Amino acid sequence: MVECQNGISLDLFLHCSLVPAVCIVFLLSFVQRRAKAQPFEDRFPYLRGRFGIVVPLDFIGNLSNRWSYGFAFGAIAPSVVQLFSESYTPFNVPNWAKAILYLVGAIEVGVAYLPFFACLSTPHRALGGALGLLYTLMWLIVRLYDTISCPSGRVLGPYEKLIILWPFFLCLLFLLGRFVYIIVKAVRIHLQLQADENEEDLQFHQFRYVQTLLKRPSEQPEEKSWFRRKIYDWDPYFKFPNRMIGTCIISLIGLYMITLADYSLSDYTFNKLDALKDSLAEIASSCNHTDNIFTSLIPGMNEFSIVARRSWLATTIFSTLTSVTYTFHVLVCYRKHLKRLWRGQKTFLPEKFHKPSPAVSVAAITRYSGWQIAFTLWGFLIVHFVQFLFALMFVYGVVLPIQKERFLSWLSSVGVILLTVFIVIALVVGQIILVQVFFLQDKLSPEDREKPLAINNRKAFHCFNYFFFFYNVIMGLSNCILRLLSSCIVGTWLVSRIDRTIMQRGYESMDPGYSTWIGMIFADHYHSNPVMVSFCHLLLGRIVEKRGPAVPSYATFGNNTGCSGGGRVRVRWLLLYTLLRNPALILMRKRKTMTQNDNQDPLLLARTITSQAQQANELVNNKTPETEPTQLDI
Repeated sequence: MVECQNGISLDLFLHCSLVPAVCIVFLLSFVQRRAKAQPFEDRFPYLRGRFGIVVPLDFIGNLSNRWSYGFAFGAIAPSVVQLFSESYTPFNVPNWAKAILYLVGAIEVGVAYLPFFACLSTPHRALGGALGLLYTLMWLIVRLYDTISCPSGRVLGPYEKLIILWPFFLCLLFLLGRFVYIIVKAVRIHLQLQADENEEDLQFHQFRYVQTLLKRPSEQPEEKSWFRRKIYDWDPYFKFPNRMIGTCIISLIGLYMITLADYSLSDYTFNKLDALKDSLAEIASSCNHTDNIFTSLIPGMNEFSIVARRSWLATTIFSTLTSVTYTFHVLVCYRKHLKRLWRGQKTFLPEKFHKPSPAVSVAAITRYSGWQIAFTLWGFLIVHFVQFLFALMFVYGVVLPIQKERFLSWLSSVGVILLTVFIVIALVVGQIILVQVFFLQDKLSPEDREKPLAINNRKAFHCFNYFFFFYNVIMGLSNCILRLLSSCIVGTWLVSRIDRTIMQRGYESMDPGYSTWIGMIFADHYHSNPVMVSFCHLLLGRIVEKRGPAVPSYATFGNNTGCSGGGRVRVRWLLLYTLLRNPALILMRKRKTMTQNDNQDPLLLARTITSQAQQANELVNNKTPETEPTQLDI
């Protein structure tokens, strides 16, 4: 892009945004209550249970506000692409410390964008909405000012920045509207104009999925539209998690930005090539000899420049469509694989991946999103370059010979190649037909589709095998080259498909992307299986019904950290319950009155302990658990 003096240094603004980001996270952590308070916090009652962990996003089980988190991921897409290009360096370090520098840069970018997610996920809706609105508005104003003050570029014209960053602005505008909605909803709930909606552990779509499993399948299949039959068949009982939606949105925005950068770089390169061609033409015109080497190179360079420009543009469009299709196809494969695991089907996986390590599966959730985005972007660049080479081969091998009126010579050359390939294929197919007709026994039943695997005419088959042995040796070279080319082409085309392995069977574990995919779907399978979640939900509900509201539970007291006396109430209750069940422990208790008054009459002390023990025994023998705790002096 063209350097502009009026613009804002975005790297400097990213550094400065760390200050408000840390303040917002600190404030949200202060209002966040921890489930378990530490004993030393009793000295500071107001700070008891505060400074909880701020969770920006639940990557496993949270299915609420999925599109809000998706647009938040879209807002961080430009910085993710910058990290992908390894162009963001906070400071200079030696070459051997580049990996540490990239780690520091990634952490800095993560902290700068943390308020977007933390303000969406915090339970304090009014505070989170207000802070998120201010922080998003700050980013929008700064980036808009930079775009307006310096909009132009070298390739895309006077509105280059706006063309590149319009998805970023769209995501920020959506987040602004979302935070305004959160604030309005929180105010309405506070004024009791709207009921508070608490998210349950069991999602409605999971409940509906379990219902379909318990119902008898319908006799007539459901009629589906052409779109559902040919393009995409949606499932109302399945929801993609935030992780998959965010990854898909960043991948699409990253593809858009990488495509524009790719076009800009190619246009710059071809312009340099045209400048070189013009320089050679000037040198050739300045020479006296008309048959010099520069004169012979100029027509070829003109032809190559035109062919390369058109081929690069065509392959850019085709490779972009391929990458976009792969991005959506990964979502389809995720749903398909996960539903197979829910049904207990593991045959679609290699046998060594049927029981992945738990540590590998949980770590795969951390790696998946970043790797999927990187695989998508790098896969686009690799596939684009390979398609460009094939396009040049096709143009120089087919299109240009036909245009230059050499169609007959080209057809004769191609005809020889095609005839050779046809003969090879015909001989391979001929071996199969001969075996099918002469060297297999007859069908066991007329209704069988194929003959049984039983050899007939053994002596003739041995002679047939002997003579074709020498010819198959000759065919081995062509088949070996064909196998290698097919493997390279398919592997290159599927390099961005993390749901498929590009390694041969038995070597799947050497593909780190596929191993990450398997670990990720197994982790989601164990944490979001609708049948398992429904069972746990019903089990917990049944336990609560059996206990009743009068009997306190450990979870109830453990979560009662809102007041400073919650821990003392729990301890006193447990002490009362223990002494009622074990009255003999009363005699072994160290009473405060005993330690303070050493001159007390021993006879009076013994009478006191005996009366308390008798009182406890009477309570246990009469089995009166409804007795008030105040009847026993504890």
